[in-house]
Amino acid sequence: MHDVFNGMAATELHDVVWQKSRHSNSQGSCVEFAKLTGGRVAVRNSRFPDGPALVYTRAEIEAMLLGVKDGEFDHLTASN
Repeated sequence: MHDVFNGMAATELHDVVWQKSRHSNSQGSCVEFAKLTGGRVAVRNSRFPDGPALVYTRAEIEAMLLGVKDGEFDHLTASN
């Protein structure tokens, strides 16, 4: 795979498999993830599949997932 960087067009990431949560809704409000070489993970907005991809290290994704599982971000979706 050629140089991968934050903000690159997701369409430039060839031969990757994008995955979204089964909890995504029919209006396309989804975040999609793709495993890259070297353990990196790309993230894109499913409503804009040709838009930018953010690229994270495995450690960054692991820290985020552990925080989600621990409820650290629950306040982001809570009603007022």
